[in-house]
Amino acid sequence: MKLSLPLMYDGNPRAAADQVSSLERAGLDRVWVAEAYGFDGPTLMGYLAAKTETVEIGSAILNIYSRTPGTLLQTAAGLDNVSGGRAILGLGASGPQVIEGWHGVAYDRPLARTREIIDLVRRGLRREVLTSDGVFKLPLTKADGAVTGLGKPLKILTHPERDTIPIHIAALGPKSVEQAAEIADGWIPHLFHPERAHRVWGEALARGRKKRSAELGPLDITAGGLVAIGEDVKGMLDLARPLFALYVGGMGAKGKNFYNDVARAYGYEQEAAEIQDLYLAGKKREAEALVPTEWLEAANLVGPASYVRERIAAFAEAGVTTLQVMPASADPAATVAQLKEWVS
Repeated sequence: MKLSLPLMYDGNPRAAADQVSSLERAGLDRVWVAEAYGFDGPTLMGYLAAKTETVEIGSAILNIYSRTPGTLLQTAAGLDNVSGGRAILGLGASGPQVIEGWHGVAYDRPLARTREIIDLVRRGLRREVLTSDGVFKLPLTKADGAVTGLGKPLKILTHPERDTIPIHIAALGPKSVEQAAEIADGWIPHLFHPERAHRVWGEALARGRKKRSAELGPLDITAGGLVAIGEDVKGMLDLARPLFALYVGGMGAKGKNFYNDVARAYGYEQEAAEIQDLYLAGKKREAEALVPTEWLEAANLVGPASYVRERIAAFAEAGVTTLQVMPASADPAATVAQLKEWVS
């Protein structure tokens, strides 16, 4: 197993990024940078490239709507260059509230967009001339809405550091998970329950892997949660409640919340409905209290050392190859070092 960490920050990403070098020395393999509708991801990723030497730097995620395929290609190639070949391009559809509310772009055809973007980025890294006649029209003709009709097929001007960069997809729905297993280098599920994941995504993963090219190699699955090694299990698990309630209750509208759908698929139908109702009504604390403790225990790595090691084994048994960790300790580097011993 590799160890990865989602970079968490409360408004000052520089302060958070400055901690990554110590985690790198402790054995961290990969850091993920979020974007949502806060600071952009690539700026912070470039900053991390200058502050680190070995850790892989991934976007988790850049959405597939607000940047053109050409821009995503340039971003991935540029980051790979300044990091010396440590870039990972994490993509996802995000959700309609962000895409249509923040970016003002229609939330349509996520699967087709994802497939075409990945194909174009991979071709672009090989410095092929880019053409497309699907969701994306390259070059854009007058028939497709061009003003001048002067567009011409182009290839990336500079020479990328590598002719291939790992591309991971954040996906939760069956069709998108199937697509990730088919065409992506990696899959990033969120709020992952190792013992129940197979019944939610097992068939989708199997369908995708059946169509997967051997050239891609095995699918890299990144999942994990809060880490606290010690005896205060309840107190530490409670730290994860706000995050779970936020996603299940507030990360999307009623009827269009992918995380709420996952909670229901895990078997928490009643809790998912009540959490969402309370959260959307502004009763966040009450929503947090309803997050099933069983789910928190399964999705996080909190407890005595022997139990944490059991949870690591459970994630591995569920197919996770990169363990996502969020240390809740006074010395995160020491926690990462301890985990590195256990996963190696």
